[in-house]
Amino acid sequence: MTVTDQPPPVTAAVRVAELHVLREQARLGPSEKATEAQRAKGKLTARERIDLLLDPGTFQEVEQLRRHRAVGFGLEAKKPYTDGVITGWGTVEGRTVFVYAHDFRIFGGALGEAHATKIHKIMDMAIAAGAPLVSLNDGAGARIQEGVSALAGYGGIFQRNTRASGVIPQISVMLGPCAGGAAYSPALTDFVFMVRETSQMFITGPDVVQAVTGEEITQNGLGGADVHAGVSGVSHFVHDDEETCLAEVRYLISLLPSNNREMPPPLPPGDDPADRRTDVLLDLVPADGNRPYDMRKVLEEIVDHGDLLEVHEHWARNIICALARIDGRVVGILANQPQFLAGVLDIEASEKAARFVQLCDAFNIPLLTLVDVPGFLPGVSQEHGGIIRHGAKLLYAYCNATVPRISLILRKAYGGAYIVMDSQSIGADLTYAWPTNEIAVMGAEGAANVIFRREIAGSDHPEAVRAEKIAAYKSELMHPYYAAERGLVDDVIDPAETRKVLAAALAMLRTKHADLPSRKHGNPPQ
Repeated sequence: MTVTDQPPPVTAAVRVAELHVLREQARLGPSEKATEAQRAKGKLTARERIDLLLDPGTFQEVEQLRRHRAVGFGLEAKKPYTDGVITGWGTVEGRTVFVYAHDFRIFGGALGEAHATKIHKIMDMAIAAGAPLVSLNDGAGARIQEGVSALAGYGGIFQRNTRASGVIPQISVMLGPCAGGAAYSPALTDFVFMVRETSQMFITGPDVVQAVTGEEITQNGLGGADVHAGVSGVSHFVHDDEETCLAEVRYLISLLPSNNREMPPPLPPGDDPADRRTDVLLDLVPADGNRPYDMRKVLEEIVDHGDLLEVHEHWARNIICALARIDGRVVGILANQPQFLAGVLDIEASEKAARFVQLCDAFNIPLLTLVDVPGFLPGVSQEHGGIIRHGAKLLYAYCNATVPRISLILRKAYGGAYIVMDSQSIGADLTYAWPTNEIAVMGAEGAANVIFRREIAGSDHPEAVRAEKIAAYKSELMHPYYAAERGLVDDVIDPAETRKVLAAALAMLRTKHADLPSRKHGNPPQ
């Protein structure tokens, strides 16, 4: 070959053109057929999901051209770019958020060594930058062809989930299947979102369940969105479609700080004044402690514009846990719900509330507790199920919390449940009560039956004597000012001034600082 026969030198422009071709190939994915198959399942592609999550045009991808190096079982002939997971960062309402999204079109979103390494890197970046991490999950578990290397990849994810816990918000969005060990990563994060019909989570699938136990069940029946939202409590939020789900993720992020060293982002007070009267509360809450009402309507009157983001809305419905704003500032709200089980505390309610208290305390979110609780749920199943240790979880969480804590007693506050629901005796900074409050060891009827049992039994008119003693007990120990007279309630307030009083108290406590004793970590009840 002569000098004149040599190919022309490769220029920078040629290389740039080649780069654009590779990027476009990575962006489009494996094939149009694979994309059509994804859509046929009613699912968006990974990149479409990222575009819905992040502010337009802000996504910066990391390791787009990464490919696996595995051989055997035909893997060496199939080495797509991204290796089935898209990683990077962008913004949500202008704040940095890191994200990784499984691409089910590539290896079914299954995790291999290169795939896992990309996730490890983006998790490390999120922790170092102090920014929220969102995982868009749509994968078939470990890549079987890569064997133990894939399993080790999950170990690295779990370790980072744990290291990031309480440091940055971690949000798992389930948009497809999540089976086996893969399900433990979402369980380690702060919030889990699911979409009906398209997302499932389980450790062992329906086929294994049937083979081992003989039980026949569908994937959704075993681990679908409604099961985990209403029965197991694994999922915090459930939605009908991906678009609504991802919009709600954006809203949740707007209520959370970027990390544990920051406060939740405030909003200007706006057109809902902090001193707005809440006269309607006088009619919403019956004075008769035996009559139910919807506590959510009470909360909507108190918070800014009536906007609540309820966590675990469909699980343990006898207690409400929600994020909202009062005077533009984020607050975590816990409230007994008299519409369900009369608002008692049981095993599931205690677990739900304890986790929420811990979350708020980790991310500097003040706690507001609205109390209307008749006690803990009695029964053999509750006692044998460990109501003592489960109730202790909530007690431990409150006692360990150093954020501002305000409690408001609306009506009933009986026995141990009164103490556990952030009473002054376990460290609430401020405790208020309405004139309808009843704080006591137990209800007047039960107390009278215990204290005056012999006197009632020996009377010629036991019912009349019982009624007399019940009235006397109420008058002596359960009048609205009994606790206030003893300093166990800071003030008895007019329900119409509830929002004004709470807003002022939260403003005062904004600079609260409290230290816990030096220790490696506590040993909370399990």
